[in-house]
Amino acid sequence: MARILIVDDEPGIREFLSEALADDDHDIVAAADGEAAWDRLGRESFELVITDLRMPGMSGIDLLRRVREHQPEVEVIVLTAHGNIDTAVEAMRLGAFDYLQKPIGSLAELRLLVRRAGERHALKSFHEAHQASSEPELTHGAPIMRPIVDALRKVAATDATVLLAGESGTGKEVAARAIHRWSRRHAGPFVAVNCAALSESLLESELFGHEKGAFTGAVGRRRGRIELAQHGTFFLDEVGELAPALQAKLLRVLQERSFERVGGGQTVRADVRWIAATNRDLPAMIAAGKFRDDLFHRLAVFPVVLPPLRDRPEDIGPLSDRLLARACADLGRRPLRLAPDARAQLLRARWPGNVRELANSLERAAILADGDLVTARDLTIPGWTASDTHEPAPTTTPRPDQPPRPLVDLEREAIESALRHFSGNRTRAAEALGIGVRTLYDKLKRYDLDE
Repeated sequence: MARILIVDDEPGIREFLSEALADDDHDIVAAADGEAAWDRLGRESFELVITDLRMPGMSGIDLLRRVREHQPEVEVIVLTAHGNIDTAVEAMRLGAFDYLQKPIGSLAELRLLVRRAGERHALKSFHEAHQASSEPELTHGAPIMRPIVDALRKVAATDATVLLAGESGTGKEVAARAIHRWSRRHAGPFVAVNCAALSESLLESELFGHEKGAFTGAVGRRRGRIELAQHGTFFLDEVGELAPALQAKLLRVLQERSFERVGGGQTVRADVRWIAATNRDLPAMIAAGKFRDDLFHRLAVFPVVLPPLRDRPEDIGPLSDRLLARACADLGRRPLRLAPDARAQLLRARWPGNVRELANSLERAAILADGDLVTARDLTIPGWTASDTHEPAPTTTPRPDQPPRPLVDLEREAIESALRHFSGNRTRAAEALGIGVRTLYDKLKRYDLDE
C-alpha cells in the first residue's frame, strides 16, 4: 500500500485513477494542477506522484523537476497524450520512473507500474534508513528554516564560535553536528558535553582532564573532552547551567585557546571549534547576576535561534515519517506508515517538547501499533486535547426522551457533514473522519452518496 498524489486538470481522469488505485488499498490524494500538487508535497509525504504532463500553470515537467530537486526519494509516473512521446522521453531523462499514454486502457498496466514504483521507493527508503544517522535533519522544507540553514552553512565555513539558542528539543545538537560536517574540521572529532548532566567537580575534570593524584581517585592522567576534540569541534550543551567558577575557567580557555589539566601545570593547546547551546534566556541571567556578560559575548559571536516545531508545521509530516522509520529500525520491527487520522493529529498537536517529544510519541506508537499502520489511537501526545482539533461539527445528539437512532443513520450524517465541511474533498473528509480513503469510497457506495 502506497501514498499516492494524483495530479491532473481533468476531473474525470483524477476520479478514474483515484477509484482504481483506492481499490488496491492505496491512500490517494488528488490535485487539480501543479501548484496545488506542490503545495501538498510541501505539507505531506508521498511515495508516488502520478502527473499529467500538459496542465495550465505549472506543467508536469516543471513539477517533476521540483520533485527531483527537493524530494528525490519520491517516484514520479507521467501521463501523456498520444503523440507527445517526445515529452514523455524528456520526462524519463529528468528522472521520471515511467510514463503511461492517455487514455489509459489497461488497469493492469497501471497497477503494475504503481507496484514497481513502490518497490523502488521502498528500496531507496531502506538505504536511506541505514544512512539516516549521519544525515543532518535540520528541516524538511519549512520556509522559516531556510535562512537559518543558509546562515549555518555560511558560518560552518569559518572557525567562528556559534551560540545556538532555542527551546528544549528543537534540534540544537543536530544543528551543531551539521556545522561540524559542513566545516573544514569535518575530518576531526565532534565531542559534546552536557553541562547539566554532571556536578561542578565532575564537569571540571570532564572538560579539562586531570593529572594523577589531582584528587582522591585520580589514579592516572586523564585527558579531558576539550583535549579529545583537538582539530575538531567541541559542543558545550546547556551552557547556561555552568557554575560561576567554571564560567570563569571557560572564559579563559576561549580567550587564550589553552588550559591546564586539573592538578597540573602543563599548558595544553585548545585547537577546537567552539559551539555552545542553551534553552535559557542568557541576557536575563546576566541581568540577574547568574551568567557572565564577558563569557556571553565570547560565546555569542554568531548567535542562531532555532524556532520551535509549532512554528515549522511544514516539517512535521516529513519529519514524522523519518522518525517513525528510525523508531521501527531501532525496535527491530518491519516499517510502519502513518494512517491519515494519525498524520492529521500530529499536525494539530502543539509539541511543547518539540522534535524530541515528537520522536518519543512516534516510538511509543510504533510499539503499540498493530498491522502496517500507526493510527491516531496509537499516539500519545502530552497536552493534546480535543480543543486543538478542527473536526467537522458533530451530528445532533438525540434528546433523552427520544428513542436511539440506528448507527447507520449517524454514520451517514457524519459522512455527509464531513463532505459538506470540506467542499466535497473526499481525502480531507476521510482524514477528519479517521478512516482511510478506500473505506470512505466503500461507505459512499453503501449509502448511495457517490454523486
